[in-house]
Amino acid sequence: MEIDFDAKDAISDFISVPAGTYLCRIAEVRTGTTRAGDDRWSMRLVVAEGQHVGKQAAWDSLVFSVRGRTRARTVLHALGLPSKGRVQFTPADLENCTALVEVRPSEYESPSGQVIRRNEVPYDGYRVGSAADHSPGSHEQTLDSDGGNGDGPATDGIVDTTQIPF
Repeated sequence: MEIDFDAKDAISDFISVPAGTYLCRIAEVRTGTTRAGDDRWSMRLVVAEGQHVGKQAAWDSLVFSVRGRTRARTVLHALGLPSKGRVQFTPADLENCTALVEVRPSEYESPSGQVIRRNEVPYDGYRVGSAADHSPGSHEQTLDSDGGNGDGPATDGIVDTTQIPF
């Protein structure tokens, strides 16, 4: 028998939960910028209830640019944060917020040729509600054309210096 213990695996699999929709909690937010210089907040999503509670569902990002504004509004609304008008918030305001999040497997090849598998969140993968709201046959809440549900934003506890026009 011959085995090379120094050989690198051709595939790195970081998928810890199967594809599906989970009630997820934002466990961590890391700030950064895109190549274009726009602010980007990367969020670590952890399953908040059910069979896979505590497991990492995915990493996802909010990009605060003109192009990313619509998705940012949808995500903030699903998390119960203000999503209309001019709002102020920090990365810490997102931590521990929850939403229903759809995850699906994705894979890509790294520059070194290694295949990387991980979960991703689709563009429209965030919804308001709890896991019970997502049971088969239940209806999902939809946003109106300006990104709200008609209830108006909840602004309690959201205070800081980052201003992002929506």
